[in-house]
Amino acid sequence: MSAVPDPGGTDASRPGAQGYAADWARAVRRLGFVPMSTEETERLLLTHTVRLAQALLAEEFSAAPAEEVGRALVEAHLTEPRILDWSVRALGEQLPQRVLPPNDLPPDLPVRVAALQGGLAAGFGRALRDRTFSQQERIARSAWQARDSVERALRDSEARFRAVFTGAVIGIGIAGIDGQIIDVNQSFADMLGYTPEELRQTNVASLFHPDDAAGMWEMYQELIEGKHDSARVEKRYYRKDGSVVLTDLAVSLIRHDDGRPRFTVAMIEDITQRYELQQRLRFQALHDPLTGLPNRTLFFERLGQVFADAGPEQRIGVCFLDLDGFKAVNDSLGHDLGDRLLVTIARRLSDCVIGQGHLVARMGGDEFVILVNGGEGIDDAVGVAELALAAVAAPVLVGDHQLAVSASVGVVECPASETSVSELMKAADTTLYWAKAEGRGRWAVYDPERSAADIARSALAAGLPAALDRGEFVVHYQPIVSLLDGSMLAVEALVRWSHPELGLVGPDRFIGLAEETGLIVRLGEWVLRQACRDARAWHREFPEAKLVVSVNLAARQADDPAIVDTVASALSRSGLPAELLQLELTESAVMGTAGEPLRSLYRLADLGVRLAIDDFGTGYSNLAYLRRLPIHCLKLAGPFVEGIRGDGGDSSPDHRDERIVDALVRLAHALELSVTAEAVETGEQAERLRALRCDTGQGRWFGPPAPADRITARLRGETTE
Repeated sequence: MSAVPDPGGTDASRPGAQGYAADWARAVRRLGFVPMSTEETERLLLTHTVRLAQALLAEEFSAAPAEEVGRALVEAHLTEPRILDWSVRALGEQLPQRVLPPNDLPPDLPVRVAALQGGLAAGFGRALRDRTFSQQERIARSAWQARDSVERALRDSEARFRAVFTGAVIGIGIAGIDGQIIDVNQSFADMLGYTPEELRQTNVASLFHPDDAAGMWEMYQELIEGKHDSARVEKRYYRKDGSVVLTDLAVSLIRHDDGRPRFTVAMIEDITQRYELQQRLRFQALHDPLTGLPNRTLFFERLGQVFADAGPEQRIGVCFLDLDGFKAVNDSLGHDLGDRLLVTIARRLSDCVIGQGHLVARMGGDEFVILVNGGEGIDDAVGVAELALAAVAAPVLVGDHQLAVSASVGVVECPASETSVSELMKAADTTLYWAKAEGRGRWAVYDPERSAADIARSALAAGLPAALDRGEFVVHYQPIVSLLDGSMLAVEALVRWSHPELGLVGPDRFIGLAEETGLIVRLGEWVLRQACRDARAWHREFPEAKLVVSVNLAARQADDPAIVDTVASALSRSGLPAELLQLELTESAVMGTAGEPLRSLYRLADLGVRLAIDDFGTGYSNLAYLRRLPIHCLKLAGPFVEGIRGDGGDSSPDHRDERIVDALVRLAHALELSVTAEAVETGEQAERLRALRCDTGQGRWFGPPAPADRITARLRGETTE
């Protein structure tokens, strides 16, 4: 057979010709009796499809191939008139478009198609006529020969059917319209575990799975009523041993010549193994391969279903659990032992709460989540969290290692109507972070107010860089006054955030955020430059005052290798004399200084800049080490000063604080350092500090932090409120 191009390829084996032949075969089987199997019918009609296509494309056109095809249809016993009608119409309406190459069509294609249609009908009609004449001649010649021919044709037809029926690898069953089985092939019997003889004495209703029976009879009823000629469904049947087989069932209705239902033919394929494979694949897709627990996909699927089914009063709870220090286990013992530990923890969590109907899932890594089922309040969710913590806390033997494990749990419980899946899990994650921040082996309960504060804090942190770029920060200055004569000797630069929505924000709300995000270096440099500019302006206007500006250096700034260059640049650009700049460092930052940071301190001192230790007395001080540092001033921590009220006796707490301050002042003076007392709030405190020979003080008593122009006014001797 020569190649016939089609839209999908260049030969008849490609989808165009095959698809057309398959449609032709289905139409033939639908419109009349076909004494061949589906495969045989399709092969036969594929041959005819190719012949017709070749005839349309032939250089010397002839309708003879169509006449041969029409005759072949009759010879194949496809004599139903509706088959001829469908074949002729499809030849004109479908075959050229579906089989022929669109770019190589003959110019007289419509004429050729019409000729082939006529040839097909003519060949079909002549073949029918010839067969009729032949039969009449045989009948006339000999009645017994006619009967013998008919019987032989019937036997041939029966043989073909029996060959298909018996040799089919799928189950085929024939039943009456009452459901009584008439015949089955061996494949059908093997599928259900019966013998064909046993099934011939059985009604199909007894084989139905109870969950499917009603639907099956409804399908049969629609077939019998003529609503459908066929139906295809997935159905379950009982095997003889009581087990269930899942099948792909195709049922066709065979009618009498007058259209009355005669019997049904069912073709059944066992898809149990395919279904089980699908189930295994679904399980693998929805379960963690290491622990076997539901994974995050299944968890969110179940959680979404809980929200979808929740009534107006139903509450929902989640415990989000994370192992403490699990990374250290992986790093020190290896990932294999870490995986074995996770398997053990997963089993414990499942055993301790699954009996209560709760869902335990692994979210990934060392994170697990428990969906609390049927909880009535926060106490139930906390109870689940405590059970989980107790299960995790028991020592775990992994290989030769006995591990002590703990976990942190974030607990969220609220009415389902007040939250959503995403909000609930976001709250659980936030609460888990709180539990971890508070220590190991504990749970924390979600607090909306705390969450709102965290969100506000995060918003401030996120807005810091842009605020610095937009110039939203300002510097206020607090006077540092001589306790001997009350003159203002210095000011401390204190940064404020002029927030466009929150107003003036104090450093306690954003300095910690700046340190966490690393912005403190940029912010500190800006404060330093601004303070130097303001101090230079005061020095230019009031040179005799020799007012020192004191600027705080964060620990990260002090550790920055470029800090000396930064300070030198600020002094150079502003023109401020170095001796009028004092840098304040925390006690812990200075006492831990070594290597390059220590060299930076000496280089800063070499610039002529004064160095002070802020909040002295709150940490552990190595006095011998302090003696070697280039420090000029100690600033006493506020709590010591707050205890000095000037009215305490020998046994009062105030007297003890006073003695501590006295010792610190004496120590500083022994080291040839000046002393500044912070947080001086009353005149009595100022008097006691003066009596203790403290050099300077700062606090509300001497003036609150104020903008630079207020300091200017004070230097001019103007009264300020």
